[in-house]
Amino acid sequence: MIRKISLCRALFLLGFVILTGCGQPADPSAYPSKSITVICPWSPGGGTDRVSRFFAAELEKELGKPCVVVNQTGGSGAVGHTAGAQAAPDGHTILMGTFELSTMHWMGISDLTYADFTPLMQVNKDAAAILVNADAPWKTIDQFVEHMRSNKGKVKMSGTASGGAWDLARAGFMLEAGLTPRDAIWVPTQGAAPSILELLGGHIDAVCCSIPEAAAQLESGQLRALAVMASERVAGYPDVPTVKESGIDWEAMGWRGLMLPKDTPQVIVGKLVAALEKITASEAYAEFMKANGFGEEIKPPAAFAEFLAAQDAQWDEVIKAAGYAAKE
Repeated sequence: MIRKISLCRALFLLGFVILTGCGQPADPSAYPSKSITVICPWSPGGGTDRVSRFFAAELEKELGKPCVVVNQTGGSGAVGHTAGAQAAPDGHTILMGTFELSTMHWMGISDLTYADFTPLMQVNKDAAAILVNADAPWKTIDQFVEHMRSNKGKVKMSGTASGGAWDLARAGFMLEAGLTPRDAIWVPTQGAAPSILELLGGHIDAVCCSIPEAAAQLESGQLRALAVMASERVAGYPDVPTVKESGIDWEAMGWRGLMLPKDTPQVIVGKLVAALEKITASEAYAEFMKANGFGEEIKPPAAFAEFLAAQDAQWDEVIKAAGYAAKE
């Protein structure tokens, strides 16, 4: 009898919850109703982590709720991106998406694509560059390409892990220059910093990474930037030409942008976009990006979505040619 009464009471309470709407998602118009989490798919201390923490702090000021960064690393970025996609679509979990979202599904690392998210705003873009030692014999990108053409399979390059952003950037560059990715040896490392040390030590011939990652060595005169893979020359480095100026029609960049899970209510998206527009128009944003050497690139939702679609399409053939495509 006691068990029956308890069961009846539980059913009554369940009915009450359903009828009154208790336990249902909060009213989107009341957003934010609790603390906000920004997921960073990469380790603490890195560039994406620093960008994530800047925006978390600024969002906290704008929205009046605590905003914290959680680093969910692993799987070449797949763990954090997956966590962002699978979060409740209530605006209280935001992902700091990165370049890897455009490549991981082509490589079989994850099934995720940009279509699994609601884009909020792109906040950064850093073009890839080809860097050599200051005393290297190549003064121009044309000379370096010709050297690779005459010494296929001998030139050593690095910049990140195999299949990482800068490896794929140089692979696409080589394809557009009439070479194959295998015409140079890619020496995998954990990132630009160790690659630059290898270059300075004379163990490799060139590094492919962003200019900000090598700013200290460029400014000290230890390294020379032969060219950037961008549509125009990089601010602050007007003497570094683009590869397009040499007739190589190629662009490649690392990027970061804030995203929400798919199907997040538009009223929440609107509130966050309004806050991000204020943040990215502020002196604080400009000063932070300059101090860290990050390239400013602001794209609102529609433009960001177009960019993500273009990035997704760009890397398919490059990944296949480089030998990193998922096996059928």
